[in-house]
Amino acid sequence: MDEIKRSVLRSPADVRGFADFEGPLYYAPTGFIDHADDPNTLPLAGSRRGFSALEIIRRREGGGAESMILPLLALEGWVQNSGRVDEINAVLDRLMAKRPDFAGLDMASCHVMGIVNVTPDSFSDGGDYNTTEQSVARAEAMVEQGASIIDVGGESTRPGADDVSEDEEINRVVPVIRELAAKGHVVSIDTRHASVMEAAIEAGAAIINDVTGLEGDERSMEVAASSGKPVMLMHMQGEPGTMQANPQYDCAVLDVYDYLLDRIESCERAGISRDRICIDPGIGFGKTLSHNLELLSRLAIFHGLGCPILLGTSRKSFIGKIDPKADPKQRLGGSIASAVNGWRHGVQMIRVHDVPETVQALAVASSTAIV
Repeated sequence: MDEIKRSVLRSPADVRGFADFEGPLYYAPTGFIDHADDPNTLPLAGSRRGFSALEIIRRREGGGAESMILPLLALEGWVQNSGRVDEINAVLDRLMAKRPDFAGLDMASCHVMGIVNVTPDSFSDGGDYNTTEQSVARAEAMVEQGASIIDVGGESTRPGADDVSEDEEINRVVPVIRELAAKGHVVSIDTRHASVMEAAIEAGAAIINDVTGLEGDERSMEVAASSGKPVMLMHMQGEPGTMQANPQYDCAVLDVYDYLLDRIESCERAGISRDRICIDPGIGFGKTLSHNLELLSRLAIFHGLGCPILLGTSRKSFIGKIDPKADPKQRLGGSIASAVNGWRHGVQMIRVHDVPETVQALAVASSTAIV
C-alpha cells in the first residue's frame, strides 16, 4: 500500500485554543452520533445525524495545517477567548441548517445516485451499457433498487481516456435521458461541455453534474445559470488525462474547501443561487491516496459551505491502493465502507455503481444509529 502522509497535525494546545487566533480558521464537525435525544449534540445539516465536537483547523507557515478538537460543551469559553463570536455563530448556522430540497429531493435524507455510463471506456463499467436500451434498463433497475437519481454520462474522465466529440457525447446520452425523464425519473447529466448540457436539459435532465466545476467550457456557467437547473460542482486538480501525475496540495482538505467556496461565489455572481448548488470534493480526481483519505476523514467540513454534498468513491483507484488485489469490479467492500463513512459525515448524496448493496448498507447503518 502507498505511504499515507498527513498534512493536518494535531496541536498540543488544550481547549483554550491555539497560542494565538491569527489567520483564517476552518471548522470540521466530528464526534458523530444520532442527535435526536442527546442534548449535548447539534444537528448536522438538518439531519438526524449530530456532532458533539468541532475540529478547528488553521494553516501553518511553511505548509500543512494544525488542528485541535473542541467539545461543544467547551465551545462558549473558547469563542469568548478567540473574539470570533459572529464568525462561529455564522459557521454553526451553516453547519446545522437543513438544506433546501435539491431537484425535488429532501436533503434531510441520504440519497443514492446510480451511475449509468453510456461509454465504451469508463474505468469500471465501460462497454457494459452501450445501447440506449441497455442503459435505460440498467437505470430502471437502479431506481427499483432504491436510487433517487440516475447520473448519465457519455464521456469517460478516467486518466488516458479517448477524446469524444461533443456531437458523439450528445448522441450517446440524449436518447437515454429523454426516455428516463419521460418516465418521471430524476436524471443528472454528467458532462463538462456546455452544448451537451443544453441538449441534455432539453431532453429532460433535472441536474447538471460537472467534474470541472463549470470551468471546463467558457459557456458552461452561462448555460447553467440560464437553465434554472440545480448544479453539482466538483473539485478536480488538472485535466482528466494528466490529473494523477503527481498532484500537489498545501493541505488537501483546506485547498479543496477554498476552491469550492470560490466556485460557489462565482456561481452566485453569475445568477446561480446557493440553494441550486451541490458540491463534490472530487475523490480520485487529481489526488493521491493520502489526499483522498484526508478528505474522507473530514468530509463534514464541507457542510460549512452551506450546500448539499455529493460523494463519489464507488470502485475508485484509492480502494485499489489500499487493496492492490482488487480490480475495479472487486471493490464493493471498499465502496460500501466509504459510502457509510460519507453517511456518518452527513453527506446528502452518494454516487455509486452498486445500488442495492449501498442502499442496504445505509439502511442498516441508519437503523443501528437510532436504537
